[in-house]
Amino acid sequence: MTALPDCFCPIDGTRVPAGTLAWCCPVCRGPLDLDFSPTPASLKSLGGRVNSLWRYAESLPLPAPSFSLGEGRTPLVPLDGAISAKLDFLMPTLSFKDRGAVMLAALATRLAPERVIADSSGNAGTAVAAYCARAGLPCTVYVPEGTSPKKLEQIGAHGARLEVVPGDRERTARTAREVADEPGVFYASHVHNPYFLQGTKTYVHELWEDLGGRLPDALVVPVGNGTLLLGAALAVRELHAAGLIAKAPALYAVQAAAVSPLAEAWRAGADEPLGTTPMAPTLAEGIAIPRPPRARQILRAVRGSGGDFLTVTEDQIRHAQLDLAGRGLYVEATGVACWAAVRDGALGERTAVVPLCGAGLKSGLAHELGVGQG
Repeated sequence: MTALPDCFCPIDGTRVPAGTLAWCCPVCRGPLDLDFSPTPASLKSLGGRVNSLWRYAESLPLPAPSFSLGEGRTPLVPLDGAISAKLDFLMPTLSFKDRGAVMLAALATRLAPERVIADSSGNAGTAVAAYCARAGLPCTVYVPEGTSPKKLEQIGAHGARLEVVPGDRERTARTAREVADEPGVFYASHVHNPYFLQGTKTYVHELWEDLGGRLPDALVVPVGNGTLLLGAALAVRELHAAGLIAKAPALYAVQAAAVSPLAEAWRAGADEPLGTTPMAPTLAEGIAIPRPPRARQILRAVRGSGGDFLTVTEDQIRHAQLDLAGRGLYVEATGVACWAAVRDGALGERTAVVPLCGAGLKSGLAHELGVGQG
């Protein structure tokens, strides 16, 4: 059996040995990173491999589990001019979160906990519930009140126990973290557990393969907790270090104007969010995170890439969702944020890819939701 790599705290360097149920740094309680530096396989060696994210075996810290649902290898299609879209809403549970959730479930089966818990505004909880069901792991998902009924229905259908927490997303996370410290609990945190990032990085490996061994000028990514952006940054570093790309793309992070702590910090030239960002209503519920635990890492990744932060209004989100639907792509409101940010030419002539992260069936059309005008 493949040995698990150790984890470490990116803030204070504290090391956490592999094989434990520890979910955070024991000193500062912050998220962990993985002590893992793989060498990706060359483009020509990928031919004939399994048609899922597990084709990038050399880049992943775990072998493919028996309960894989064929996650990954989503289509890349042109949108407009130099901008293309990666259709990650075509994953098994209809969101990109499957990339990381399958890694967490695979790790959990190695650690054999008594139960698995997760907290989510919907999509991550759905993905964790589905893969736990597939792996035969008991699972509880904590969600904030007001979560889309369709997402709640999907989580419950997978057999997970639902705990609806009164209050917002932050209170939900705090509730789950209290339970996470109990004996025998595996906290399948898409924010704190670095294995989730190891899964989301395959988004970029797929782009690199589909584009013939190169990447676009810009990767435009929605950012709440930043798991897709940080996974993308991880993959870019690995591909560049292996000499498989000559130039690293700029990372453009997109937030809803209503809840944009990272964009505000960026504009102030700060290394972390300034003060406390109030939680405000937004159609982009999946990226409405007032205090992202990996904020410093996200800001550093965007800055180091030569990228930028973009924000979108509620009206921009509505219009972008209808525009995509008119192009045959029915995507949930959070998932259209990146297209909303760049569809009017914000990137000029640069080539770019936007992820369409979640299916529209999860929450419906934005103008039908009970959120105030942007």
